Amino acid sequence: MPLGIFCGSFDPVHKGHLALAYSCAEGAGLDELWFVPTAHQPLKPSGPQATDDHRLAMLQLALEGHDRYRISDIEIKRGGVSFTSVTLAEVKRQMPAAELYFLMGADSLADFHQWHEPAIICKLATPLVVRRAGVPEPDFQVLKDIVTPARLAEIQNAQVEMPEVPISSSEIRALIASAGNWREMVSESVADYIQANRLYR
Repeated sequence: MPLGIFCGSFDPVHKGHLALAYSCAEGAGLDELWFVPTAHQPLKPSGPQATDDHRLAMLQLALEGHDRYRISDIEIKRGGVSFTSVTLAEVKRQMPAAELYFLMGADSLADFHQWHEPAIICKLATPLVVRRAGVPEPDFQVLKDIVTPARLAEIQNAQVEMPEVPISSSEIRALIASAGNWREMVSESVADYIQANRLYR
């Protein structure tokens, strides 16, 4: 079973996340796609602004009606810093027959070799590198010291293209804090939840 793993803070989940997920699910023919909210990202030691419960609730609302999408709290339950290699190993133990794909933006590829155990990540799952329309081809040669030439070709061929969706969670949080226009960046149900719970103010 082709299974996609999409890790992120989702603080909050927005339409850009959904567009990336759809492009990968269609492009790679995924049977399922798991949204995995992080506990603490290595590069964001302060952690997410919204609580774990709020982030999970917003994901539930955003993913309603998407049969292939699931939410996994594996990283939240584990706590501490969320390392992708550890998460993929846990998923593989749970789903030994699954063919794992790890979703990542093309901008993350440049420093991927500096991640925690990048070679193990590439062994456990095929990175689905997502390139936004109109953006130059990413440099896959940054992986040449991590994987074999054959594996490098597999990863490059698995590349997915998605439409340009210029949205970020940090921008949404800033707009909410400054009473700006942000509702169109998230699903209506998520926008209502953020307002009802007075998040990011």
